Amino acid sequence: MPGIRLARPDEADTLTALCVRSKAMWGYDAAFMARTRAALTVTAAEIASGGVWVAEDGDGIVGMAAIEAPDQTGRALLDKLFIEPERTGHGVGQALMTAICNVAKASGATVVRLLADPNAAPFYERWGAKRVGEESSATFPGRMLPAFEIDLLDRDRT
Repeated sequence: MPGIRLARPDEADTLTALCVRSKAMWGYDAAFMARTRAALTVTAAEIASGGVWVAEDGDGIVGMAAIEAPDQTGRALLDKLFIEPERTGHGVGQALMTAICNVAKASGATVVRLLADPNAAPFYERWGAKRVGEESSATFPGRMLPAFEIDLLDRDRT
């Protein structure tokens, strides 16, 4: 299993490249990838906010996740979760999700909310996230993305 730690600001470019490789694994064309570049970019400021985590092992960084602090309703937003394509299916996503949910709960969240790439929706469902509807993509208005929530209090009971 990979180790999980906070990202460092000097890793922003490395993490952005990882996000791009991970998104591209679904076979999106160059125009789609170019349009999503801003959403896939990880900045040093985002990392400095303390919400960006990496999974690493002997091969280096193999995954990343970014979560926002909970809002007044107790919902924390999982903004990014990306895994090196060759490491998909090897427990990296599981390790990051466990860590992110623990971080969210420690910060006062009761729910983690996320919008998923349709190709990644089965991963979140297997992890126990409940589909709560669809929302329009900020990058592609009109493209509907599955919305999920993870009830952190319910996870304590399982």
